[in-house]
Amino acid sequence: MKMDAELEKNWNTLLKKLEKQFGEILELDALLYLIGIQELGKGPQKFSKDEKLDVLHIAICKLLSSYNYYEFEGYDTDGWPHWKRNEKLPPLKPAEQAELMKRAIVEYFKE
Repeated sequence: MKMDAELEKNWNTLLKKLEKQFGEILELDALLYLIGIQELGKGPQKFSKDEKLDVLHIAICKLLSSYNYYEFEGYDTDGWPHWKRNEKLPPLKPAEQAELMKRAIVEYFKE
């Protein structure tokens, strides 16, 4: 499945902008990690492997909340955000998952 032309254009524009800012090309996982760090609000720091997965989860929940799949519940005592699943995602092929994430990331950076 190929991305529609507008999404592809916006995605490539975003990647070029971020490459200038960070000095390297960022892959989808790196963007998710960056968004998770931003949403965590604690700045860059050392994370355990499990915490890194939690940071990615924060990003995915934040991004999918714009599609009403998740809803922000609040922060725990350690300051980590928590989300409630509102609706189960439909079954998606890997390319469809990537496109959904790319679309959500483009929208996230527009805001």
